[in-house]
Amino acid sequence: MAQQLKAVIFDMDGVLIDSEPYWQQAELQVFSELGVPLTFEDTLKTQGLRIDKVVEYWYWRHPWDGPGIDSTSDEILTRVATLVAEQGEALAGVHSAIAAIRSQGLALGLATSSPSRLIAAVLARLGLTDTFDATLSAEHLPHGKPHPQVYLDAAAALGVAATECLAIEDSFNGLLSAKSAQMRALAIPDAHHQDDPRFVIADHRLPSLVALTPEWLNALD
Repeated sequence: MAQQLKAVIFDMDGVLIDSEPYWQQAELQVFSELGVPLTFEDTLKTQGLRIDKVVEYWYWRHPWDGPGIDSTSDEILTRVATLVAEQGEALAGVHSAIAAIRSQGLALGLATSSPSRLIAAVLARLGLTDTFDATLSAEHLPHGKPHPQVYLDAAAALGVAATECLAIEDSFNGLLSAKSAQMRALAIPDAHHQDDPRFVIADHRLPSLVALTPEWLNALD
């Protein structure tokens, strides 16, 4: 029997906000400027990874002269943050799902591979700055997702066991992170990953956060 649920921990990109197109746009622009022959399909391979790992991934496959990994990562991040500030919108069901979680007396966390600068931009844009009981970034960890550390840190910050948490993810790398932390995982894959057989590792699956209601949460236990 599963342990009692005490906390729900959200991923950010692709769960709270449809920022993946911004990441893809920024990556395609910056890598093109560096002479890297990146395609839209290529950006899907690294979805859910920390941006420095994305840049590192492509550098080793298509080395370029000029800006290093850190400065390239920072340029992509700057472009994404600008797009978020100008255009970002909450995904369907974000606010109602948060209200449902609160109505059940559950702790609320955020665990993301994105750096603090982007977290602040997203939460401000969506009106969620003071929403989460704990907000954790993997930016300064030795490893981002799919390593479980950011989820383990989030559970510790919330004062609950990892096995008492439900993680909400849209990417396979994120699911690996949550499952490696021994959390239950809810997958809400985007349109490009609806038929990805790897998502079978999720404990639950919903078409969007609109379906995350108090009744759905009650049925988990």
